[in-house]
Amino acid sequence: MEKTYLPPLNSLEHKWYVVDATDMRLGRLASAIAMILRGKNKPTYTPHIDTGDFVIVVNAEKVVVTGKKRTQKLYRRNSGRPGGMKTETFAKLQDRLPERIIEQAVKGMLPKNSLGRQLFTKLKVYAGDSHPHQAQQPQALTIQTIPGEN
Repeated sequence: MEKTYLPPLNSLEHKWYVVDATDMRLGRLASAIAMILRGKNKPTYTPHIDTGDFVIVVNAEKVVVTGKKRTQKLYRRNSGRPGGMKTETFAKLQDRLPERIIEQAVKGMLPKNSLGRQLFTKLKVYAGDSHPHQAQQPQALTIQTIPGEN
């Protein structure tokens, strides 16, 4: 019987990547980011260990959705009080808090447990094209799109 490979925790290296969200599809971008946060792109991937990297997303206000999702997709939040549910369309939320759109899309693709919450802290999203993480020397990351799209 073979044992499960466990990477030595002191040898885990967490890199930093910058992703430009300009004219990227929301779902394709979020799934690629979730895969990097989780560490599934590395040979040392282990399901119960944080082997992933940090991801910085810039230009979050320029992310796009297809079809009528801009006016029909709804984002809901609840204050916890009776009648406290607030509903907002994609377009309104993009005007108000464009970072939240990408954050919610990625968070929904991470595990729903303490590891998922830990992984989510490694995602940094910014509306504009600048970010305060220059000291980490992040590498630019291009996410593949399907040929013939756009």
